[in-house]
Amino acid sequence: MRKVYAQLHSDRPAAKAAYLELRMGLQKQGVVLVDHIDSEVELVMAVGGDGTVLSAAPLAREAGLPLFGINLGHMGFLTEAEKEDLKVVIDHIVRADFEVENRMSMQIAVRRPGAKNVTDWALNEAAILHTDAAHPAHFGLGIDGQGVSTYGADGIIVATPTGSTAYSFSAGGPVVWPDVQALVVTPLAAHGLFTRPLVVSPTSIVEVAISPLQRSRLELWADGQRCTPLEPGTTVQMTRSEKPVRFARINAAPFSSRLVRKFDLPVHGWRDS
Repeated sequence: MRKVYAQLHSDRPAAKAAYLELRMGLQKQGVVLVDHIDSEVELVMAVGGDGTVLSAAPLAREAGLPLFGINLGHMGFLTEAEKEDLKVVIDHIVRADFEVENRMSMQIAVRRPGAKNVTDWALNEAAILHTDAAHPAHFGLGIDGQGVSTYGADGIIVATPTGSTAYSFSAGGPVVWPDVQALVVTPLAAHGLFTRPLVVSPTSIVEVAISPLQRSRLELWADGQRCTPLEPGTTVQMTRSEKPVRFARINAAPFSSRLVRKFDLPVHGWRDS
């Protein structure tokens, strides 16, 4: 019996309904949905939205399995199919008919004075944010050992190409095609002359050094899922991880089509479209 792991947004009735439809449709074709990953599982499914995909990504990445998202939310930029496509999805899974696309992930190292160091990773972004609106974040930005600028800001985002359409984009960062290898550095509401987003080499080490005089605690959020407190004097280093996240794709449309569709971009008039 072939196995597929499924993770769903448990608070949504629509997710439970989609899960039941998936389970019944796959089981009829000799594929069983399971709630844990073992050596026989061949695919990880996320039924919900982008948050569910990000929640399932650590499991898929650790196991080296392809990740397939079904969108029940509003944007679903990381998902591959909509709820209305379930019959098509079932057919592709049964026939193992999908392409695998490697998405770059990011390694994160937190070095805290007088405390245990922390390592983490992100598929979308690492966001360093202040926790007290009355006291901005004060930090320095370095790239490959060279100081670039210091900031008083709400925080800073370091994103992968996959994450460039998420928090970083909302903060004014550029959209980067997912097959481009790069890191996007976007300060949040920063005071200073050099506050524009930066696109740097994926092999560069991006370092954020929290000021020893920082008056309020900052937090590091990895993909909006995992939080690490950052005390004054802490440094955070980010660079490309050697371990990607593998996405299962059944749609051969280019990324530009996904961009237009998901953001509902105004393309009327482009070659009489």
